[in-house]
Amino acid sequence: MSLRGRLTLLIAVAVAVAIAVCAGASWLVVHNLLRRQIIESIERPVPADQVEWALEACGHSLGGAPKWDPSGRGWQVIRADGRVCSGGYAQVTPTPAEMALALGGEPITRSAVTDDGTPVLVYTVQCRPHPGVAVSTFRSVEDMDAGLRVLGAVLAVVSAVGVLGAALAGLWLARTALRPVGRLTSAVEHIARTDDLEVRIPVEGTDEIARLSTSFNTMTTALSSSRERQRQLISDAGHELRTPLTSLRANIDLLLRSENTGRPLDPDAKRRLLVSVKEQFEEMSSLIGDLLELSRNAETGELSTDVEFHEVVAAAVERARLRGPGLRFEVELRPWPMHGDARGLARAAVNVLDNAVKFSPSGGTVTVRLRDGELTVLDEGPGIPADELPHVFDRFWRSPSARSLPGSGLGLAIVAQAVKDAGGEVTLTSPPGGGTLVTILLPHGPGRV
Repeated sequence: MSLRGRLTLLIAVAVAVAIAVCAGASWLVVHNLLRRQIIESIERPVPADQVEWALEACGHSLGGAPKWDPSGRGWQVIRADGRVCSGGYAQVTPTPAEMALALGGEPITRSAVTDDGTPVLVYTVQCRPHPGVAVSTFRSVEDMDAGLRVLGAVLAVVSAVGVLGAALAGLWLARTALRPVGRLTSAVEHIARTDDLEVRIPVEGTDEIARLSTSFNTMTTALSSSRERQRQLISDAGHELRTPLTSLRANIDLLLRSENTGRPLDPDAKRRLLVSVKEQFEEMSSLIGDLLELSRNAETGELSTDVEFHEVVAAAVERARLRGPGLRFEVELRPWPMHGDARGLARAAVNVLDNAVKFSPSGGTVTVRLRDGELTVLDEGPGIPADELPHVFDRFWRSPSARSLPGSGLGLAIVAQAVKDAGGEVTLTSPPGGGTLVTILLPHGPGRV
């Protein structure tokens, strides 16, 4: 059954149960009220002179006596020996308890049938002026039963109409309420069928379905952006790999041609060619490593650990000292424990310091400070022009002045991704005094919720 059908059925069943409870309660209330009225009418005592008249007439035939008294009530006198004196009225066969009541006891109210088949309510009480005698008064319940049957039929019809109306209303409500869900379903089916992530669902209101539609639109936007970034990464990676591959192919073709033609290259030229091939392989290896690092789809919940970030930076500084033996390092690191991907944070610190070493002049100073979760790395290099600063964290972007230096253009992109995964921020500026200042701000404790 569809969701719309289940919702319609649920509404119809709920309304049917409510109507049934109300109808049953109404019937019971009316039944008890009518029964109470009949009981009140038969509880009125029979006049003593009529009881005496009945006792005197007991055992004699009184022709022409009425079946019921003028009030519509019948009565009879019951002796302790079981004899019934009705004075000509309809009779109800007494029970042993009613016969015993002639000698004393609490009044008895019960349902019975007269000797002519009329259903009645009977009230029996001891007749105190006359020892050994009880008086039963009774009244027909035929009118009450007929009225209750009519009431029951009316309630049944009303209930049926109410359930039908509830089903129709439920169908309309389900169709109206689930219309946004239908649009969402259609959009999902369209995406599954066409792989089109540009589909958007109109958002109306602020209820749960509107929030679901908003979340779906956000999800498809994120997926579309991720797909576009993936395509761009593949395109950029192909473009960056094409140059070293072409150079490698040319160099290897030259080596093979010299061997196949029997005209070996000059030893110095061959050595330079092999050195070039090695450098191109190293460049490709570095580029592929950076690509793998950048595209690594790490789950933060699995890789996140407690990290002493100051120790990570200290290790990166020692590595930078080895790469820049002619540089001077001013280091101030204060403890900063946090939660994050230790490998990604270490790679970010190494990349920032590698850039500082690469662009610092011989004998220059690299200043590294970590205070309250803010890491700053300042070098004395040429700095970055203001028009190039917005692009420094883009993948494969390289400053025109740095394209002759080794690198893939992915170092700062890796830094930005690692800092973002840790819940922090990274900025790069060119101070007025020259050089480049990189600032990384990381949170204390858990790096990402």
